Amino acid sequence: MNILLLAPHPFYQERGTPIAVNLLLHALSAQGHCVDMLTYHEGDDVAHPSVTLHRIKRPFFVNGVPPGPSLKKILCDLAMYPQALRMARDGHYDLVHAVEESVYMAMAIKRRWGTPYLYDMDSSLARQIAEKFPFLKGILPLMNQAERAAIRGALAVVPVCDALADIAYADGAKKVALLRDISLLKPSSSEATDAVRHLIPPDPRPCFMYIGNLETYQGADLMLDSFARFVQDGGRARLVIAGGKMTDIEKYRAKASALGVSRDVLFLGPQPVGRMAALFEHADVLLSPRIRGNNTPMKIYSYLASGKAVLATALPTHTQVLTPTVALLAPPEVNAFAAAMLRLATDTVLRNTLGRVSRELAERSYSQDAFEKAAQELYAWVENELIRREGSVQ
Repeated sequence: MNILLLAPHPFYQERGTPIAVNLLLHALSAQGHCVDMLTYHEGDDVAHPSVTLHRIKRPFFVNGVPPGPSLKKILCDLAMYPQALRMARDGHYDLVHAVEESVYMAMAIKRRWGTPYLYDMDSSLARQIAEKFPFLKGILPLMNQAERAAIRGALAVVPVCDALADIAYADGAKKVALLRDISLLKPSSSEATDAVRHLIPPDPRPCFMYIGNLETYQGADLMLDSFARFVQDGGRARLVIAGGKMTDIEKYRAKASALGVSRDVLFLGPQPVGRMAALFEHADVLLSPRIRGNNTPMKIYSYLASGKAVLATALPTHTQVLTPTVALLAPPEVNAFAAAMLRLATDTVLRNTLGRVSRELAERSYSQDAFEKAAQELYAWVENELIRREGSVQ
């Protein structure tokens, strides 16, 4: 098939949605599809056979587009919309694969030229916007209505997790096909091992580790407040944080100092995915203190594959994948999360048991083979459905 893939984010960057889109491109290329991908002006070029990368022109003064809703993202989407229409008009595509908010561009394309679209649903846009900008909650019903229309108009909705699948079913999707994220963990190279060894000095205490950005919804405040309480309660450990923009790192470094735990918290800054396994080698417990959202963080799948114990908040963003048999789950509240930290810091047997079970789950359900199989099944269904529709029209 000839596919127009709309990816409204920087590409390629080593963060959630761009990583997932790159996995999809690999799968589509392996299946022999021809893909034109339209994305933002930022990011590294990545080559796949039969995939052509197109970029928008940089909107005036727009650099460093962050994850999640933002004014910068809106400006980029406004620049992307007319280019998407021109490509759809001239490209003779069989299908538009629309990621996140580009589904509204795909809806316009369908109205003008009848090209069907898949809605690649990485989050609930309405809920995400309302959470980040509470002053917009008054128009949440209108945003929900727009999201419902996008879901109902799609040939199929492709959510990344069960919570989003439930939303798609409730809003009347014609078909829902889960395409879960996977572990990105690869064996550590000697270069990565040496680099990380220089970043993390030896320490006999247990190591809590967090990997990811430091946006508010990720729960960095909960993590630091809980760690400070853990120390106050007699806990002995250190906390290593990998990732985050420099402004966020400085903000949380100051918070750690104010809490009196600056000597126990190490900020490494952004690290390449290729160092993930080397980082995990230094960890005893991996943290996911996320406080908002309904999609499962991509890092969870790599956490599971690491064979290390995982501590996460007991919220649907985690519990649709994590159960008490594979992770320790705690309410998103300082005392409870600190108590869970203390339990894992002092119980080696529990850490080892959780790590072993979680690795088995990752190998069974969240591998690249599982992703490619799901993508192949989805696109086989799409091809058959388009053939059926063409035959019924004739």
